[in-house]
Amino acid sequence: MVKLGILDYAQIDEGSNAQKALQNTIELAQLAELLGYERFWMAEHHNVPAFASSSPELIMMRLADATERIRIGSGGVMIPHYSPYKVAENFRVLEAFHPGRIDLGIGNTIGTSLVNRTLNENKKSKLNYEQSIVDLTKYLSDQVDENHRFSGIVASPVISTVPEMWVLSTSIRNAKMAAKLGIGYTFGLFPLAGIDKFHIGIEAAETYRNEFQPSSFMREPKVSIAPFVVVAETNEQAEEYAKALDLWLLGTDNFGHLTEFPSVETAHKYPYTEDEKEIIQANRIRMVVGDIESVTDQLNTLISQFKADEVLLVPFMSGVEARKKAIELLARAFK
Repeated sequence: MVKLGILDYAQIDEGSNAQKALQNTIELAQLAELLGYERFWMAEHHNVPAFASSSPELIMMRLADATERIRIGSGGVMIPHYSPYKVAENFRVLEAFHPGRIDLGIGNTIGTSLVNRTLNENKKSKLNYEQSIVDLTKYLSDQVDENHRFSGIVASPVISTVPEMWVLSTSIRNAKMAAKLGIGYTFGLFPLAGIDKFHIGIEAAETYRNEFQPSSFMREPKVSIAPFVVVAETNEQAEEYAKALDLWLLGTDNFGHLTEFPSVETAHKYPYTEDEKEIIQANRIRMVVGDIESVTDQLNTLISQFKADEVLLVPFMSGVEARKKAIELLARAFK
């Protein structure tokens, strides 16, 4: 049976606040563990007012402390902004406190120009993305040899276990890199709005499996797919929740226009232009929407197409109770 995980953004619902959003995230992780989910990941986003998940590593430590079995991870650390050495040390600390439960998901989305400049002030250049990930694997497995440019460096604390590493990607190139390094591959369906890229994802997953080389991080290939999921007890209810996601995904002013994740009521009142209606229609390919029977069928189709081992669900729905209900419905459907 395919394994399920959750990718959470600590979204700040309309009428709520950041502190409540972070508390909601703890409750969702605990519920996911109770329901048998494999992993719970935190996204990294900066300067998006409706998200409280700017520092996944810090949230991860809190979540790992508040749970007992479920794997806790980043979805992902945006490595172009950071020193691979420091990231390795952060995740070794996490792994030391919670051995066998930590996932290091890595991405290369740099955010807006303002975010990129702010996080990289005074940096003359950035490390190549693949080199950053190669460095991470070496620091985490104590494989820095005399040929490495930082020969002699050790990532502290030195421990006997390693976090599970994953690359978050929408490309064949990064699938090949993940295969070569022996780490997991997560294909993000939710950032995509084109059917051509969907087919690229299927090819990327197949390429990854064919070229995978076992490592200390992973003995066998693991493919995960990550879609937006909007599920409720009826199709009508799900469609109402999807309207809020429709509004959110317009992304006006680099997602700064809405300071909170919109309610269904706000979505109903929004005066959509014809161009926005076309964008909404195009965005629907990024979502799986419906009652549990419909959503299960849609997810099973995706699982079959990608030959996925896991599904990393992104339940972008207004209100924490709706998200909890979605997690419960999906857990029962995939038992």
